[in-house]
Amino acid sequence: MPQGPIDKVILGIDPGTNVLGYGVVHIVGKSIKMEAMGVIDLRKCSDVYLKLGRIYERVQGIIDSFHPDEMAIESPFFGKNVQSMLKLGRAQGVAIAAAISRDVPIHEYAPLKIKQAITGNGAASKEQVAGMLKRLLSIKEESMLPYMDATDALAAAYCHYLETSKKSFSTSRVSSWKEFALKNASRVSHPKSKV
Repeated sequence: MPQGPIDKVILGIDPGTNVLGYGVVHIVGKSIKMEAMGVIDLRKCSDVYLKLGRIYERVQGIIDSFHPDEMAIESPFFGKNVQSMLKLGRAQGVAIAAAISRDVPIHEYAPLKIKQAITGNGAASKEQVAGMLKRLLSIKEESMLPYMDATDALAAAYCHYLETSKKSFSTSRVSSWKEFALKNASRVSHPKSKV
């Protein structure tokens, strides 16, 4: 059965307990555009557990607003500060739980992988990632936010788009003439046998 054109929404999340970024991209056919990006600002909330509850509720709200087909989330990087890693892990876990509660499949990407996918350089700065996304998605200057958490989340969504595009391309390719002939029997002509 032939597949119709791709129509997919991807939600990207950059987890954080003070500022959590989100970005939404919409793929139609071979074109991709930004639907939304923003932040969940939790800096005024001092209670750690209340912050986690707000992350859960707000991520569910974003899912309910944009109905993403998939979620791409940045995995916490391994730094020297164990407390920071624990906080990031909790924020990530709560965002993942919110996606699970809405039956949204989750894909996790390391920060290095995301930067590499967007800029070609795994050591790129947040500013370089934001600048590249601005060009790739034709984002107007007035739509750019001062928070790099939002563009980092958008980068996670865009990275997932690139990864799934690669996979669908590689699965459509064939490794031999025999495989091509089997997959495309109607396109292969058979010489008439001599009697």
